Amino acid sequence: MADEVKPISPLKNLLAGGFGGMCLVFVGHPLDTVKLPPDICSWDVVWSIHHRNYDPWRANQVLVTVPIPGRFDRRVSVCAETYNPDEEEEDTDPRVIHPKTDQQRCRLQEACKDILLFKNLDPEQLSQVLDAMFERTVKVDEHVIDQGDDGDNFYVIERGTYDILVTKDNQTRSVGQYDNHGSFGELALMYNTPRAATIVATSEGSLWGLDRVTFRRIIVKNNAKKRKMFESFIESVPLLKSLEVSERMKIVDVIGEKVYKDGERIITQGEKADSFYIIESGEVSILIKSKTKVNKDGENQEVEIARCHKGQYFGELALVTNKPRAASAYAVGDVKCLVMDVQAFERLLGPCMDIMKRNISHYEEQLVKMFGSSMDLIDPGQ
Repeated sequence: MADEVKPISPLKNLLAGGFGGMCLVFVGHPLDTVKLPPDICSWDVVWSIHHRNYDPWRANQVLVTVPIPGRFDRRVSVCAETYNPDEEEEDTDPRVIHPKTDQQRCRLQEACKDILLFKNLDPEQLSQVLDAMFERTVKVDEHVIDQGDDGDNFYVIERGTYDILVTKDNQTRSVGQYDNHGSFGELALMYNTPRAATIVATSEGSLWGLDRVTFRRIIVKNNAKKRKMFESFIESVPLLKSLEVSERMKIVDVIGEKVYKDGERIITQGEKADSFYIIESGEVSILIKSKTKVNKDGENQEVEIARCHKGQYFGELALVTNKPRAASAYAVGDVKCLVMDVQAFERLLGPCMDIMKRNISHYEEQLVKMFGSSMDLIDPGQ
């Protein structure tokens, strides 16, 4: 069980649970085991996911070799070679460079700026990745990738909307959508699996692709180093202890690291939520605006309700409820956080969702019992 958030009052104890481990405040037992929606995956598919790293929520691909000129051709089954990113073999592969105009380069940089997979690259590595990426325009109803096919590329979305379709028992259904941002295809390049979903453009759009060779030479090897850095820390995070090792490693593969200075605001009450945070080092203060207390400028004053520390997390409440941020978070001293975007949160932390949702209801009931229906706190939606 996790170390409890140190509250400043009974109210803060409750709210601290909501922002730093709500399930730990209200649930006195380990988190549930991994379960996927039964209408999406039968137990034999769940077994495959668990043992073979299948991922029905994200389109996947395998490690295959393909000439760059044929990168859009449909692939048939190809045996993938093994690859050990820990081996420090001499890099003899020629650099892949797709020339770009200044305008294309700017568009590419904008599309990639929030891709967590690129966050831990040094400037030289990132430059090589951007050099190797190529632009692909798509039309409405175009299949970018198809479930079951082998693939060759990792994709970053510049613009356009895309349905994620999964076929099971000859029935196809949509399990999600990308809306003008995001990326797909990376897990198969890491785990050597066929594509687990079909991605279909529902509007005209533009993608940036990265070939397998460059991806594994830079991204996979860099992620192997990141794994060594974060493995022991991730294992110590109470929320993640109930997950299998392979599931925790998938989390390591998609998280990024962000550093915040003393007093810097990490999330803002009322804003749309796009990320989930685990504190790697330092201390974070959680504050909510008061209805009655105002500052010298006449604005609603923020009241501290909790402090979160190493190994604790925050930002999950808005992602679970699909509501604006319920509080703001500020760095107390220098802070390092591991950050997971909303797509990865929904895909990889699904096992925690039911518990979190149950606890939100319990959490609200407890607030009403303690303070009545009228609380001295600003609704985050206002």
